[in-house]
Amino acid sequence: MPWVARGLREGIVTTRYPRRPDDHGPDFVAAVTVTDQPAEGAGQGLAGLCPTGAISVGPPVAVDRGRCILCGHCVDARPEMFAYESSPGTARLHRRLLVTPPAPGDDDLEARVRAELAARVRRFGRSLHIRHVDAGSDGSEEWEIAALTGPIYDVHRLGIFFTASPRHADVLLVTGAGTAGMAEPLQRTYHAMPDPKVVVAVGTDAISGGLVHPTYVTRGGVAGLLPVDVCVPGSPPSPFSILHGLLLAMGRLGGTRPLRARGRG
Repeated sequence: MPWVARGLREGIVTTRYPRRPDDHGPDFVAAVTVTDQPAEGAGQGLAGLCPTGAISVGPPVAVDRGRCILCGHCVDARPEMFAYESSPGTARLHRRLLVTPPAPGDDDLEARVRAELAARVRRFGRSLHIRHVDAGSDGSEEWEIAALTGPIYDVHRLGIFFTASPRHADVLLVTGAGTAGMAEPLQRTYHAMPDPKVVVAVGTDAISGGLVHPTYVTRGGVAGLLPVDVCVPGSPPSPFSILHGLLLAMGRLGGTRPLRARGRG
């Protein structure tokens, strides 16, 4: 049986995240950040660098990660101002908190939302059951979600399980831009779930509609259909980022993990 020999040769491959940082976590391009503000008059044309309008010229210049598709146009054109960041900790508990640099009052908003969510999910304990619904995805987020159940990430070790029935689910994991045809099925799934429940929007499409929004069949994300509790940006986000969002939903992370700037790779 060659798989036995292979298993003995490779040993344990399952990541130890979040108990320990994973060696491969920083290899994923997770987000774009603003590294420096332009001098007066030097910010012309910045907004035009982004095909989804994620860059606002302010002042200050800011990037909305909820609209960023990680195309890299801004980093390539203005590397002195924009850079890639890598870390699992990309998920946020409020749509406004996806904008970087943070605005005044964001810390208070995060603390308030975190406390409200913690009070709601206290009854989850150490176990979480997820119902995933594709509301018009291009399929990229589904590949990353599927990886969570494999031997590398193995979310079952953390008490996280996927269920086919919304009546057994604690979390509604939503991907896709929120198409008109999926509005009713998505809402029926949400209302079939018992309370308390949490909605996690995975990917830029689910958060803001993605590259093309709005259109005659999309609503610019799923927030207009459901109350979203956790936003996981990225196009698509890595399995580490999705796992970070689920751990936030469970109240098992005490604070926002800082991202680390890096070059393209």
